[in-house]
Amino acid sequence: MHPIHDHDTLLLLAIAIAAKRRPAAPAAVIAAIDLMQSSPPGAERLAETVLRLARLGLVVVADGCVALSSAAEALVEALPAKAGHEERQFELRSGLAAYVPSECDAEAPDAATWHAAVLEHRAAGKTSAKNLLMPKPAPVAAQARPGQRQRKPLPKAKSRKR
Repeated sequence: MHPIHDHDTLLLLAIAIAAKRRPAAPAAVIAAIDLMQSSPPGAERLAETVLRLARLGLVVVADGCVALSSAAEALVEALPAKAGHEERQFELRSGLAAYVPSECDAEAPDAATWHAAVLEHRAAGKTSAKNLLMPKPAPVAAQARPGQRQRKPLPKAKSRKR
């Protein structure tokens, strides 16, 4: 059995959110982590976690971008869809405990790449651009203005007989 770290589940869920259709850039993964919790872990910790997950066969790294392997996608798809992030991390932890790793040689983005992604995400947060991964606020229900009532319909005119 391999050790399961707290950042393993966080990073797998963040990659699942960020890499829906294509491998995700490190900045997109940081934005997904920001969606799930207030602050991302350090760059060194992220680099270690991605390398460990890549060696276990859960993460695929291509051109500096990361994506889930088919085994990791199966683990994420088995999670409850309507659960919160904390519950999904707990369920993913139990799935990782049952996972039989396939050791492989892998490369991962280094700590400098993750540090640059964290800085890029912070800089994007200070601009007027919106993070599309953040949840949208609930719309406020339109309040009726006082004094604005519908008018009564006019009575039907009686037909005159000639």
